[in-house]
Amino acid sequence: MEGQGPLSEEMFHSFLQLAVKRQASDVHFEVGYPPTYRVFGELLAAKYPALTHADTEAIANFVLQAPGSGFAPLDFREVDRSYSLPGVSRFRASIFKQRGSWGAVMRTIPFQIPDFETLNLPPVVRTIAEARRGLVCVTGATGNGKSTTIAALINYIIQQERLHVVAVEDPIEFIFPGGKGLVIQREVGSDTASYTDALRAALRQDPDIIMVGELRDREAADICLKAAETGHLVITSLHTPDVPRAIGRLVGLFPAEEQDTVRARLADNLQAVVALRLLMRADAAGLMPAVEALLATSTVRELIRDGSKVNELKTYMETAGSDLGMNSFDQYLYRLHESKHISLDTALANATNRADLERRILMETGGRTA
Repeated sequence: MEGQGPLSEEMFHSFLQLAVKRQASDVHFEVGYPPTYRVFGELLAAKYPALTHADTEAIANFVLQAPGSGFAPLDFREVDRSYSLPGVSRFRASIFKQRGSWGAVMRTIPFQIPDFETLNLPPVVRTIAEARRGLVCVTGATGNGKSTTIAALINYIIQQERLHVVAVEDPIEFIFPGGKGLVIQREVGSDTASYTDALRAALRQDPDIIMVGELRDREAADICLKAAETGHLVITSLHTPDVPRAIGRLVGLFPAEEQDTVRARLADNLQAVVALRLLMRADAAGLMPAVEALLATSTVRELIRDGSKVNELKTYMETAGSDLGMNSFDQYLYRLHESKHISLDTALANATNRADLERRILMETGGRTA
């Protein structure tokens, strides 16, 4: 299958089409390896020769010189961009330099935004979607469903109400369909110079809802808090493993001398935090989300305001908060194992407190773990 020249655009598209057919989350194009798919968490190599420097450079050019990319030829070391293959899927492309050669990872982004039921999200997420002011954070490691969950939240809202959404992303992933609402989607790099510039402008664009792809720095976080304080709903993502550390991460974006004030602002304006982990299913092919959910009750606001008590949020989610639909990861893992959606090994490997979860499962099953 070796060609005389670099990989053709037609062959590149065939690999992307196969990714969608295989339900792959990502496709890797790296020198020295065949194209490789991540399917339900596992890496599977295509039956194709190892890619050459010319192959991956061609792929980078296909993506970055596509209409609307806003990029000149390869004059940088890494960049994220959206890429669309009509009739197949959208993709989030991460193009990068490695050991002097180009590489690319293409994440599949379906044209149709999944709903809460399709994503197997719990009812508390629909409750969160009813918020119309304040700050909602979706957190988790890369590849655990944050962008998809945020898209589902926004799509649910604009199908229900005539609201104006300003979305700022790097890059744009899901394209929101027409609904009752109006959506502006701006991409960092091609539509705006930075998150900060776009967020400042968003406040002058009559938004009801501001969606921020990711909070990365103090300035963007400050603008988001100001937007929440002035009656807007702000939905954004963070890269932390659980709810308590999402709170810590938000506060930690600010210098130490501002953090007490930031805790107070966050306590007053937070609506919810949802943390996600995608796990291999035991009952079917595919992945199942484990969800940790916090709603901002008066007790939660007081725990956030007092920085020394943030670690008590887990206990609150497991006890008093459970009546409102809140839960910790370990509670959710227990339920997923009990319903046979995930294996015991998967539950324990993803537990916050492995020993406590294992003890609970053994107690409830009388020592039987199968």
